[in-house]
Amino acid sequence: MEDVLTEIPPPSRFSKEDLNNFTPPSPPLPSPFLLFSSLNKPLRPSLLIIALSSPSLSVLNHVATKTLIGTLILPEIPLSGNSIELSLRDKSCNIYTLNDADNSVILVSVQYSVSAERSHAVAKLLIGKQIIPEKVLILDSVQNRNFRGKLSPDETFAFKLETSSERKGHSDGSSSSPLLKGLDYLPSGSMVDGLAAALLSRCQMRNIKGTLCVSWPEFGGSGVPMVKSILKEILPSLEFRMNSDGEDEYFKLGQIKDNPFDSELYT
Repeated sequence: MEDVLTEIPPPSRFSKEDLNNFTPPSPPLPSPFLLFSSLNKPLRPSLLIIALSSPSLSVLNHVATKTLIGTLILPEIPLSGNSIELSLRDKSCNIYTLNDADNSVILVSVQYSVSAERSHAVAKLLIGKQIIPEKVLILDSVQNRNFRGKLSPDETFAFKLETSSERKGHSDGSSSSPLLKGLDYLPSGSMVDGLAAALLSRCQMRNIKGTLCVSWPEFGGSGVPMVKSILKEILPSLEFRMNSDGEDEYFKLGQIKDNPFDSELYT
């Protein structure tokens, strides 16, 4: 006699697709939005710098002459646990302006993971009606899974991708020079995905001069000096500060493999 408790039940008459029809769909997520301290008209910076990689986030965190003017709210990202003072450990997307008269440079520090499904919505907010830049620089890291070739943790290098308007501006004999000089283009067969790809695509669609800089290594302190030198070449007057104990907070975070700031930054 069969044991009804241990016998394998017969297969269901319904397929998985049919069973899913009985599950109510998840409610749609609220749209992300920008929140500014004061904004009477759209911002029109000459340069918009968006930091996504760990080294670039560390460098922007130590820019001395910047002022917080706004933030991008992604409703699914909890704000609990964020510190009162700005920190690399916070899950936030803050918007800064350099302390100059015309607010010609805007910095964006994206310190949380943005899913592939939300990347285009975030890109539209950062490059859209409220922020209309002349040029855009996106700082990301080379992903091992997306790079065609061998990557050694002892190596330090950077590549770039450009929109057609940026490349045309310095290849047709005009006086315009490339935003990033001396960097090779990303090798053929390699690719970029996630928010970085969405931001560069946004620039291409709106005919904005956009440049994506991807650096290696993805984590570790060796990438910080390289990103800092790239920014200093673009903005020679940029000044940096150190923590009160003289230690860069990034080096502390770089030792924590399971830190969500490091492990969940990309999709």
